[in-house]
Amino acid sequence: MKKFYILVITIFTINISNAQWTSQTSGSSTYLISVYFTDTNTGYVVGWNGTILKTTNGGNTWSNEISGTTKALISVFFTNSDTGYISGENGTILKTSNGGNSWINQTISATNSLRSIYFLDNNIGYIVGDVGKMLKTENGGTTWSTIDPGTTYNLFSICFLNSNIGFIVGTKTTSNTKKCSILKTINGGTNWTTIFSDTSYSLNSIFFADNNTGYVVGWDGKILKTSNGGTTWSKLNCGFINGLSSVYFTDANVGYILGSDTSNNGIILKTTDGGVKWTNQFLLTSSIFNSVFFINTTIGYAVGNNGSILKTTNGGGVEISDLKRVQDYFKIFPNPTSDKLSIDLQAIKDLQNTTITIYNMQGQLLLQESIKQPLSELNISSLVKGVYVLKAITGNEVTMQKLIKQ
Repeated sequence: MKKFYILVITIFTINISNAQWTSQTSGSSTYLISVYFTDTNTGYVVGWNGTILKTTNGGNTWSNEISGTTKALISVFFTNSDTGYISGENGTILKTSNGGNSWINQTISATNSLRSIYFLDNNIGYIVGDVGKMLKTENGGTTWSTIDPGTTYNLFSICFLNSNIGFIVGTKTTSNTKKCSILKTINGGTNWTTIFSDTSYSLNSIFFADNNTGYVVGWDGKILKTSNGGTTWSKLNCGFINGLSSVYFTDANVGYILGSDTSNNGIILKTTDGGVKWTNQFLLTSSIFNSVFFINTTIGYAVGNNGSILKTTNGGGVEISDLKRVQDYFKIFPNPTSDKLSIDLQAIKDLQNTTITIYNMQGQLLLQESIKQPLSELNISSLVKGVYVLKAITGNEVTMQKLIKQ
């Protein structure tokens, strides 16, 4: 019976410790805000200071493209392999017709930040931004007309199900209050109706997995879900209480959320049951993630500050090859334990910059300590009984294991 119990712990440790998100070398150190891929090889990332990054080999290398602007670029969308659009601060709109080799400035006369762009086809597209700013083109961006969505909220995210039905997330935040709305159109954006409003939410991103199933995320760990095309919205709980910035679903049940924990560390959450349960993939890096995009059910990208680009090729899952690397690199015992925990990092050649941190299952940092010896002891008597994640950081190497406090 004892051997079986240890085996269960080992398997669980693997499942939460090394979710397969690997860092890509972006060549940039700026704040990256939006990512979009046109196929498995070709992708684009945009961010502050007019940054446009492009890859043609699935993220192995990234080139810095000339945008012609120093404005912050906030949203990127492509209608095909050649034609793409970017929106940004101060009414910035850029268009390429040659796969990003050059970008034409279509900037409108406005001071609004344009935060989200969405195209239905090669001709019809929409952009939303601050103070209720909304634009529509019917000729592939040659001209843009202004639409009144009926709100002065800052509009953060837009998506369409078809040529008639679309949704917008809007938020208005003052020093004392938060107000949010979800708007819906059934006539191609001519008229918009508020289908959800709340005075305690601040919402950032909306995504529909199909015509009925949609998700919205925002600050303070807010998640909303509809299963009837936006008629009603239910509140979901992911266990985190800080900012959620981006949501993407590969089908009605499997989805990902990006954001940060209460210590402002980046997190990626995954659900496989339509949001009933969320698994923290426990990256918990110093980079906060802003945008997530999946090419298919397995290949996805996440981007954030400090030029951070992450990639998964197995839907954020775990590969069997990780088993040996985790166990050889990072050992803890006894586990479970009540007060003292031994940490074996003898496989690490240089312990000079090694840090041990412990998080609860909500991603809150509870303990942090620098390690100078290959075999060290940690006092965890102050922790309450329960399940935790212990993370070892050495340079660019991060590994994590499950810890049970008795």
